Amino acid sequence: MTNQEELAKNLSSLQAFIDDLYSKYESLQDGVVANYIPELAKVDPELFAISIVNVNGEIYEVGDYQQLFTIQSISKVFVYGLALMDHGRDYILTRVGVEPTGDAFNAIVLDEQSKRPYNPMVNAGAIATTSLIKGSDATERLNRMLDMFQKYIGRDVFVDISVFTSERTTGHRNRAMAHLMLNFGMIDKPIDEALDLYFQQCAVMVNCHDLAVMAATLANKGVNPITNEQAIKSCYVKDILSVMYTCGMYNFAGEWAYKVGIPAKSGISGGIIAVVPDKMGIAVFSPRLDARGNSVRGVKVCEELSQRFGLHLFECSSFINSQ
Repeated sequence: MTNQEELAKNLSSLQAFIDDLYSKYESLQDGVVANYIPELAKVDPELFAISIVNVNGEIYEVGDYQQLFTIQSISKVFVYGLALMDHGRDYILTRVGVEPTGDAFNAIVLDEQSKRPYNPMVNAGAIATTSLIKGSDATERLNRMLDMFQKYIGRDVFVDISVFTSERTTGHRNRAMAHLMLNFGMIDKPIDEALDLYFQQCAVMVNCHDLAVMAATLANKGVNPITNEQAIKSCYVKDILSVMYTCGMYNFAGEWAYKVGIPAKSGISGGIIAVVPDKMGIAVFSPRLDARGNSVRGVKVCEELSQRFGLHLFECSSFINSQ
């Protein structure tokens, strides 16, 4: 069999496999929808989608992949990239660490020695990261952030005002984190503007297809494989993927790295993105979450994809080598 024939066979089996995964897990009822942000509790728990985009721009998807939802914590990945481009990795490291933590994503805790948030994927680190986005005022910073998302996705995006307002009204733990970091000089005044921008970034509306394109952009060295637009300098992609790999799945990150073995990030609205460097981006959306805040169906889909196609970073596979 020629390389082209092998490639065609693998790509065909990929679509068939995600179709089978969708059918297998569509009836799974485990987990609960996030309810501590009132607007998120209103989502339909039956929604389910799987999307894959490879670095050649080829698309494989099934289910509710056009259904919009708020990006939530997955936004942390991309805002971290914007902060890196604004300030460089050395300065960012003075404000936000890169160490995994066994604490919950919303824990009000800083590193005891450095007083930094542990990493940019937990809420404290994400708030500190967001506070570093450049702009002359709040409007310019918001517009720069939305422009950044547009480059990754390939279309204009908007903030869901009802979710933003809901998060702003109920975000007392996040305010406590911000004040703690202000006390130790990890975040500057005015903290209300930083918090508003953080709540807005979490309320950006995306669908599962968008997330797969965003993940594929990271897989493609920062170039959107659909539009060919450079979303982030390639030199910073390794920083993003490194933190995703070690910290992206909350306090499930170690088991994820062991079982699935690719950089990933989840969000409490039910999204998961995963990046296979130089190959593809994977996205799953299903709102029911496990006790750690990760999509139940999403974790299972990614585990099976990794096992079936040998996607683990430390595993050799004919599928990977043929892409």
